[in-house]
Amino acid sequence: MTDRAADRTAVERVRTALLAAGLPDTVRTFDDDVPTATAAAEVLGCALGAIANSLVFELDGAPLLILASGAARVDTKLVAQQLGAGKIRRASPEFVFKHTGQRVGGVAPVGHPERLRTLIDVHLDGYPLLWAGAGDHQSMLSISYADLARVTGAEPLEVR
Repeated sequence: MTDRAADRTAVERVRTALLAAGLPDTVRTFDDDVPTATAAAEVLGCALGAIANSLVFELDGAPLLILASGAARVDTKLVAQQLGAGKIRRASPEFVFKHTGQRVGGVAPVGHPERLRTLIDVHLDGYPLLWAGAGDHQSMLSISYADLARVTGAEPLEVR
């Protein structure tokens, strides 16, 4: 399967997950790539902090998805301390794809082959509308903090 075909499949899985959760399909696809929070905020005309980055980390060999504000950098030591866990490290692109079916820069909070343990940055709650990747480098979805936490089963946590 080509990268483009895999990306289309990933976006469709995101749409399906939103609808299955009782949410509308809010996926928007753009002509240009939006692989970073800064690029997405520019295209969407929203605050950088309203971008919910879906960042995959590795914790004891298992994936840990952290939904973090685009305006923040995740403090992995702080997160590990709060979880009472060992070292958390950024996952490789191969690890991310294996567990999400999505490429780095387009990872969505939903639409993965299996549910991932997920944490959500408490600072995202300050925005009435959030934007997150939707499975590829050109697609984003909009969602409220409450719905994002609900559909991902995320645990609210201070991540910075």
